[in-house]
Amino acid sequence: MSPTWSVRHVREDEFEAWTSLFRGYCDFYRWPTSDGHQEQIWRWIHVERTVEALVALEVDEAGREIGEPWGLAHLREWVRPLRGVVSGYLDDLYVDPAVRGGGAVEALFAEIERLALERDWAVVRWTTADENYRARAVYDKRALRTTWITYDMTPDPDRPGP
Repeated sequence: MSPTWSVRHVREDEFEAWTSLFRGYCDFYRWPTSDGHQEQIWRWIHVERTVEALVALEVDEAGREIGEPWGLAHLREWVRPLRGVVSGYLDDLYVDPAVRGGGAVEALFAEIERLALERDWAVVRWTTADENYRARAVYDKRALRTTWITYDMTPDPDRPGP
């Protein structure tokens, strides 16, 4: 039988559980991280409140949480001037490999969709790596893949002007 999941905002006393998941996410994408990096994101979540962190936890038959979080989603509001709407942006989504395929990601998406409807967001957008085939298989069932190409411009004070 598949586990049953609950999704909620990460609590202030769950830094260790959260950082374990976020470090796993960073490792998956081979992105360097440090204690300072982790602490900055935690401040964005609990002090500045510019990022929301949702966690997925297994629950028993009575709905009581069992153990530590197994899944993580970072979400934030995103305004879209061209369309004149407010939307959501899913920055990070990670489920511990030990429980992948057991319903945690579906529970995270269900809560994200619930929040989007509650907040009247026009869309929730995210990006993923082209070679992240397992995640893309889930995403293709959940959302429409767009035709937009993403660019990252790193500010460079030495870049020649126009």
